[in-house]
Amino acid sequence: MAQAPVSHPPLSGGQLVVGTIAVSLAVFMNVLDTSIANVAIPTISGDLGVSADQGTWVITSFAVANAISVPLTGWLTDRIGQVRLFLASILLFVVSSWMCGLAPTLPFLLASRVIQGAVAGPMIPLSQALLLSSYPRAKAPMALALWSMTTLIAPVAGPILGGWISDNYSWPWIFYVNIPVGIAAAAATWTVYRKRESTVRRAPIDGVGLTLLVLWVGSLQIMLDKGKDLDWFSSTSIIVLALVAVIAFAFFVVWELTAEHPVVDLSLFGRRNFTGGTVALAVGYGLYFGNLVLLPLWLQTQLGYTATDAGLVLAPVGLFAILLSPLTGKFLPRTDPRYIATAAFLVFALCFWMRSRYTTGVDTWALTLPTLVQGIGMAGLFIPLVSITLSGLPGHRIPAASGLSNFVRIMCGGIGTSIFQTAWDHRNSMHHAQLVEQANLYNPTFNQTVTQLGQLGLTDQQASGLINNLATQQAAQLGVNDLFYLSSAIFVVLIGLIWITKPDRSGGGDAGAAASAAH
Repeated sequence: MAQAPVSHPPLSGGQLVVGTIAVSLAVFMNVLDTSIANVAIPTISGDLGVSADQGTWVITSFAVANAISVPLTGWLTDRIGQVRLFLASILLFVVSSWMCGLAPTLPFLLASRVIQGAVAGPMIPLSQALLLSSYPRAKAPMALALWSMTTLIAPVAGPILGGWISDNYSWPWIFYVNIPVGIAAAAATWTVYRKRESTVRRAPIDGVGLTLLVLWVGSLQIMLDKGKDLDWFSSTSIIVLALVAVIAFAFFVVWELTAEHPVVDLSLFGRRNFTGGTVALAVGYGLYFGNLVLLPLWLQTQLGYTATDAGLVLAPVGLFAILLSPLTGKFLPRTDPRYIATAAFLVFALCFWMRSRYTTGVDTWALTLPTLVQGIGMAGLFIPLVSITLSGLPGHRIPAASGLSNFVRIMCGGIGTSIFQTAWDHRNSMHHAQLVEQANLYNPTFNQTVTQLGQLGLTDQQASGLINNLATQQAAQLGVNDLFYLSSAIFVVLIGLIWITKPDRSGGGDAGAAASAAH
């Protein structure tokens, strides 16, 4: 017979402070590692004697393992316990980070990254559950505010920190920095949470569901990561991966909905608040993350920015996010979270609309202003939507709900990245073709331009080459503007998803209600 879930009282005083810092450190370390290695791939590839394409598996291997393990959080929590699982994840993350830094060959590094990604999976969902159980019901939104600050800032800090470490030290230190942070987080977690363990239930292992999950998630993630390099569906490998992902996903859904002990609780999607909140947050995060990759890529390839300088352009996004997130947490219990989420999505729409008006002569202030505006939206992106997603759930279902919601968000981040890079290539090609159509002998403007360039000492061939280069740069600019404008429009449309939810505001907040029952 299953034991009744254990309910623990909220923390207070020094224990609450230490517990919050411990959880936040673990989350920051985790999220940082999803992007910190990106700018160091050329250095890592060179040191290990492999090509840059092979080096990108350092990112892919972590992403695949992480995506597979996140939705398993609820099932693992039932078998191991929240605190033990969270602590084990931190310690194994430290060990695997140390292994990554010591890696003498690429296969060893990839194996270490797979372990690192797999053990990192449960950390983010469990951090939400532990924080919610630590705060009184009325202050649960503040807990989510503190959590969201680390989740939002780390992806921006990753490339900056990774570039600085690569330039000034050596790439293994990208992984070694996790060791002191992880040890401190683990020690603080054990000190505060060791007597707040959740009920353990020895549910049978859903071997079929687990196998299908690994198949479809692994295939989809590899397809997304390698699609652009292999020219998508012109590659047999991509077609096979897509078929495996679709077929395995179809069987996975049917199996998990009918299994007695499913490895992923898909019945959560039967709840309106969970579905609306999860999809709105996941798609919004996919747009945010896709643009987070697109903007520096455009700055580096078209405007001549270095990786570090491109990262610094994005850095101001954290200013308002850090300043306003606590205020969002403070006011959330007093208002409908849908209003805050709607305002955040409108701010994101404004930010991307401002970027859609960039020109090839854009200056630093024009680049920075939308980034500052985006920080305002980020302060209201996670907190109300996570609150809505977890509303009405009993505490023992929070790890499973948080794990599934974060899984959908992470997958949408990967999908957004792949779609944006591919779409930019296609829009570039289309705009370039349209622009060079005008460069012909029957166009008097073109002839006049060639004549003027000839007067400056250029041959006709040199003049045509210069005009083609200008067309290429302008096509890239028009292509990136198209995607910024599209992002703005989608954020406005997503507001409809927010309003299909009906959060219950009784008792000081939905997340708080769930927190009061969390174990």
